[in-house]
Amino acid sequence: MQQRISLITLGVTDIARSRAFYEALGWSGQSPDGQVVFFQAGGLVIALWSRDELAADSTVTDPGGWGGITLAHNVPTPADVDAVLTEAQHAGATLGRAGAPTPWGGYSGIFLDPDGHPWEVAHNPAWPLAADGSVHLP
Repeated sequence: MQQRISLITLGVTDIARSRAFYEALGWSGQSPDGQVVFFQAGGLVIALWSRDELAADSTVTDPGGWGGITLAHNVPTPADVDAVLTEAQHAGATLGRAGAPTPWGGYSGIFLDPDGHPWEVAHNPAWPLAADGSVHLP
């Protein structure tokens, strides 16, 4: 197996609400059938799909709580962290943690999408961003 991720699917309770949220952040999605929405996110795809159907398809029991995963969006500067957090709140996100210096020498904050999926918005000076926004380990 190659060391990469192609697709991340977020289980959501309301496809239309979640699509509207991500599109309010400036993302552009496409749906082949109205039941799933796909967003190109750099070299991978983020999908929104019914949480119940995702659990059944993944052969897991969904206890309804946090799934133990946090997504991250790295940005070039600490000011960009604050700007993205504000943008997410305007789109309907809940602020989990305001932007602040981190113990690892960066700056980050957290927002929660309408289904409670946490997104860390981070500036990590040790991980410079490429022109396309991708991150490569030093």
